Amino acid sequence: MGRKSALTPEQWAEVERRLIAGEARRALAREFGISEAAIRQKLSSRVDSIKTVANQLATANTALQRLPIASQITAQNLAARLMSVSEHLLAAADYGAATARRLAGIAHTKSAEIDDANPLTPEGVEALKGISALTRMANDASEIGVNLLRANKEAVEDINKRNAEGSRVENYTDEQLDQLIAQHSAALGIDPARQG
Repeated sequence: MGRKSALTPEQWAEVERRLIAGEARRALAREFGISEAAIRQKLSSRVDSIKTVANQLATANTALQRLPIASQITAQNLAARLMSVSEHLLAAADYGAATARRLAGIAHTKSAEIDDANPLTPEGVEALKGISALTRMANDASEIGVNLLRANKEAVEDINKRNAEGSRVENYTDEQLDQLIAQHSAALGIDPARQG
């Protein structure tokens, strides 16, 4: 069992918020009486993920703001519909996976009826037909979930590739960086003028 954390969850949340806002890890470590390594170990990957998502949101928001008002509304409505479809597909995938599991379990139980020494008796053949049908239905029921998992894996790989190529600071103009900083600061409730 690991040692008890020197900071409360609320203090860790504060450290995370301030790291994202741009405060130095060393200064935060000194203020909270912990090592820089502890901050790096606990928060680095999460802070990086938050920054990546914030960049994606800011980029999408900037692209949305460039559209005419009517197109902005259309884009927002489409996004809402896509999220709704995603939620329903996720629920369908969840039910499909549960159904597939149940049918596979029934098929497994049914397989006990087959005589290993002589599986092709009339009773064994009937059991095999039932097992085959149950297995086929289980595979069909799992199809939505399997496809969503496959699509999600491909999407994550694509996002990671684009982030590696396109999120480098040198790919942004000074104006774009200033705009991103302002958007991130506003989202975090920070006045960028006070960040010095």
